[in-house]
Amino acid sequence: MLEQFLNWVNNNWIIVLFGIVAFALLANFAARVFFKFMIKRAYGTSNFWDDALLDALRAPVEWAIWIFGLNFAVLFTDKINNMGWHSVVSQINTTFVIVLVCWFLLRLISRMQVNLTSEKYMTKPMDLTTATAIRKLLSASVVITASLVILQSYGVSVGGVLAFGGIGGLAIGFAAQDLLANFFGALMIYLDKPFAVGDWVRSPDREIEGTVEDIGWRRTLIRTFDKRALYVPNSAFNKISVENPSRMTNRRIYETVGVRYSDIGAVENIVTRVKEMLLNHEDIDTDLIIMVNLNKFGASSVDFFIYCFTKTTKWAEYHKIKQDVLFKVEHIIDEENAEIAFPTQTLHVEPVEVVEARMNQGSARE
Repeated sequence: MLEQFLNWVNNNWIIVLFGIVAFALLANFAARVFFKFMIKRAYGTSNFWDDALLDALRAPVEWAIWIFGLNFAVLFTDKINNMGWHSVVSQINTTFVIVLVCWFLLRLISRMQVNLTSEKYMTKPMDLTTATAIRKLLSASVVITASLVILQSYGVSVGGVLAFGGIGGLAIGFAAQDLLANFFGALMIYLDKPFAVGDWVRSPDREIEGTVEDIGWRRTLIRTFDKRALYVPNSAFNKISVENPSRMTNRRIYETVGVRYSDIGAVENIVTRVKEMLLNHEDIDTDLIIMVNLNKFGASSVDFFIYCFTKTTKWAEYHKIKQDVLFKVEHIIDEENAEIAFPTQTLHVEPVEVVEARMNQGSARE
């Protein structure tokens, strides 16, 4: 019976070959339906691992079915026709297994980064900068390890490669000092965390200001407020001071208001009322210093200053609060029957009689 079956297979090997390909097609379709169903269910849970593992496995498994199905078809053809492809296909299969495992691990690491920074899975999500650094380090480790394993499978001495890499690394280090400086600059950014992706940063030493979009191993991408892309080498951050306004706790209102000299009698009441208004303002942080004091006698106004802090740090909300404060200051000045001063000059013109008298005195002396 078995011998008859083998004879039939030998005589109809093309039909069997198409059957193997059709089976691979059906298996791929079944895997796709299975993963679609399971991933949909996994997304409905808050479990950290289920959707990450399923999402990472889906594409490698689908490709594995196609690759090994086709390889099995090739091995079957080789067995029937004695073509001598067995060793080559076995070597290719080993390579594909390593590549697929590496691909799975890279997808899993990327998905873990997403889950670690999501409030859905973490009560205290990890900041994006740290998660990105961990992902890049793990991904580099996986790729390097997979490359070494593939070289080993092809008979290349890994020890020799590592020894050459150590010697070559010294030569490359001297030739690529800037590249290494940028790498260690990125490492310091990840460790010290002076800023993170999404932060607004600026440097008083350089014309650098904008929102951090990406922190790479060589450069940091900063999007300026006029939407230009600014690429800054990471080594630059070791030499300049960086200000991070995104981490401010409050925003400051510091304004000087001038009142006319003719209204100087109302200044004391104005200052007192403005300070009371700030102390009762719901958007002003009363736990921080609030100052409203007469500042100076200006050229054309009596000046007092306002110094306080808003509770919010959002730029748009800050300006709305500042506008409200300034309008209320103007209303207080108006209620005290005073006016805000503007630059003026007073010209004194002497009477004609006085001018003529001086002229006559001058003529008499002559």
